[in-house]
Amino acid sequence: MEQPTVPPPIKPPFTLETALAKVKAAENAWNSKDPHRVSLAYTPDSEWRNRTEFFTGRPAIKEFLTRKWQKELDYKLMKELWCYQGNRISVRFEYEYHDDSGQWFRAHGNEHWEFDDEGLMRRRDMSANDYPIQESERKYL
Repeated sequence: MEQPTVPPPIKPPFTLETALAKVKAAENAWNSKDPHRVSLAYTPDSEWRNRTEFFTGRPAIKEFLTRKWQKELDYKLMKELWCYQGNRISVRFEYEYHDDSGQWFRAHGNEHWEFDDEGLMRRRDMSANDYPIQESERKYL
């Protein structure tokens, strides 16, 4: 199987332009729902907090994302730059998905990112809340 090509990471320190590009690249990668592609944006020993889960490393990231997108069907994400400084970026996000029963949800949250000198994310700290919505209330199609 051919592996997706990934452009070289945008390196810190970030400017407004590069921070916006970094956020858009993350949004695009996550919307691909490809755990391998997404994992390449992180250091091999990247530390994650995703809600109540804590884990380290690309294999754990891929396993988490595989599990996530098996449960969160028709996932669609929007990320928005909140702030940036040096090698850190914070974003707010919303995403929508439905479960296997057809119930739609919207998640709201924020993430704090820290990057190494090569532009790979070495730390991701995420908080979010989900709530049920009607399919007719979807914003991200």
